[in-house]
Amino acid sequence: MTPHDRIIQYFAMCSKGTALDIASHFTVDAVIFDTNVRPIHGAEAIGAMWVKVRERWDGARWSVDSCIADGANAAIEWSMTGTDPKNNEPFTFRGSEHYRFADSLIDEIRQYWTFDPTELDTGLIGYDYEESAS
Repeated sequence: MTPHDRIIQYFAMCSKGTALDIASHFTVDAVIFDTNVRPIHGAEAIGAMWVKVRERWDGARWSVDSCIADGANAAIEWSMTGTDPKNNEPFTFRGSEHYRFADSLIDEIRQYWTFDPTELDTGLIGYDYEESAS
C-alpha cells in the first residue's frame, strides 16, 4: 500500500472506524507528536485517542486536502469538521502533518495545527480555502 493510500484509509477510519480499525494503520510502537498535546505512544493508544476526539466533537470527520509522498515519508494538509457540543455550531480545524512509514504502516506523525477553544475554525490566516478547492 502506498503512503498516500494508507493515509486516506487511516483518515477514513478516524472518521468512522473503531479504535482497532484506526490502530491497524500503525506500527505497534508508533508515536504522534502534536503542537497542542503531549505525544501519544503506541497503536492502541492512538486508536483510542481518535475515537475520543471524534466523540468529543459530535462525529468529527477528517479529510486529506493534499498529499506529497516520497519513499517512506509523506506530508499532508488536512481538514477536520465537527460540531461544537456547547452551541451546536459546525466548525473546521485545518493543519499539516509529516509522516514516517515502516513496512507500509505509519510509524510517526508530526502534527502542526492550532487549537483555540474560543475560535474553533482554524487555518492559515488570509488563505482562501474556498477558492483553492475549485
